[in-house]
Amino acid sequence: MTSVTAGTGAVIVADGLHKSYGDVEAVRGLSFSVDAGQILGLLGPNGAGKTTVIGMLTTLLPVDGGSARIGGFDVARQPDRVRPLIGLAGQAAAIDEKLTARENLELFGRLYKIPRAARRRRTAELIEEFDLGGFADRVAGTYSGGQRRRLDVVAALVADPPALFLDEPTTGLDPRSRAGLWDAITRLADRGTAIVLTTQYLEEADRLADEVLIIDRGTVIASGAPESLKRGLGRDVLQIRVADGGLSAALDLLGRCEDLVIDEPARSIGIPVGDDVPGSLDVLRRLQDRGVPIADFQLRRPTLDDVFLTLTGSHATRKEAQA
Repeated sequence: MTSVTAGTGAVIVADGLHKSYGDVEAVRGLSFSVDAGQILGLLGPNGAGKTTVIGMLTTLLPVDGGSARIGGFDVARQPDRVRPLIGLAGQAAAIDEKLTARENLELFGRLYKIPRAARRRRTAELIEEFDLGGFADRVAGTYSGGQRRRLDVVAALVADPPALFLDEPTTGLDPRSRAGLWDAITRLADRGTAIVLTTQYLEEADRLADEVLIIDRGTVIASGAPESLKRGLGRDVLQIRVADGGLSAALDLLGRCEDLVIDEPARSIGIPVGDDVPGSLDVLRRLQDRGVPIADFQLRRPTLDDVFLTLTGSHATRKEAQA
């Protein structure tokens, strides 16, 4: 069984988790742990079981097999002890659009049974720390996507939980809003929160995660630090972007082999070349001789995109992998 072991002081521990829906095994023997201040990136294609794992760890779904503990308490047997220790920002925002940010945070404080004075103090702290002041007293229905997602994450922090689960928190955000949320997540880890992050954006996991767990069909297929996973491929990538209309000709010449990483909207092809610089030059020469118009190219180190597509099906385009 593959696992990520973060150490003896783990806040979040999953041990051989299983979950089935009828005859379909959604999660099969998943094990990992997350220490205080650590970010675990949970990656995988659609249907891999990521959201199911989050549901079990946050007491929203029953555990069919194995066990999970948050702060030492068993998720299945002690859910009432677990819930005060966790924060969850799911794929759908949990905020009330008819309330302001301040009122939403107050509401979450009441749900956590925080006394009134402490609740107001905590609300003020969160508004200042996460820079919500510019829209704290406007109703949430008027917020941009980035403001809405930031409030949703902050609402999960009202009780200052030691464990935070973020299920694709930046999906649909523009690059600036995404970067702002990345900074907020990093600050939370820096102050000791254990975080499990699922994401569609591989550069997000590369930027934020201390450890990455890649799952497919409910089981772990790779784990480790992002840099270690990238080094493990043992090859460089020749990235070629062709001019408009040149992608089909390039693929006809190169052959549509499984090792190619194709990004059709960007007219880009990633070709694994190891450390074979002469081989890279030969590929470029062949394309040029056949009249394929090359817009630009570079020889680069592997990315998590390359790792992901190699492990989960490198015949898929990047667009399909992140759809």
